[in-house]
Amino acid sequence: MYGKVRVRSVGLTYVRIQVSKDDTSLPQSLDVLVDTGATHTMIPCTILESMGVTPARRKTVRLADGRTTERHLGVLYVRCEDRETWTWVLFGEPGDAAVLGALTLEELSLQVDVEAQRLRDAGEALMIVAA
Repeated sequence: MYGKVRVRSVGLTYVRIQVSKDDTSLPQSLDVLVDTGATHTMIPCTILESMGVTPARRKTVRLADGRTTERHLGVLYVRCEDRETWTWVLFGEPGDAAVLGALTLEELSLQVDVEAQRLRDAGEALMIVAA
């Protein structure tokens, strides 16, 4: 099992991750909401900018209430327990939650085990073999 998940209310789980500009920089730890319904991880822009992470482009995102908006998208190095990966990250604005999204969870080969309140290994990877 990986990373103890903290349950703050029904259906909301949080985990501590470390983020950095690259795989050699000192990481910054933060608690993030684990959201398997969110495509990308989102970290406050103030944290990303302080680490020197720069936006690569803008991305249209759909909010939970159906509205769309745009956020900057950049590349970040993420660590969770003994796993680490490069991932695309949204630059969160004031009022946005810090979120660990589905793409990063898959890149880390982790999934949420809600009953055990932990992240766990996702198991086998799926693939197709050409005939």
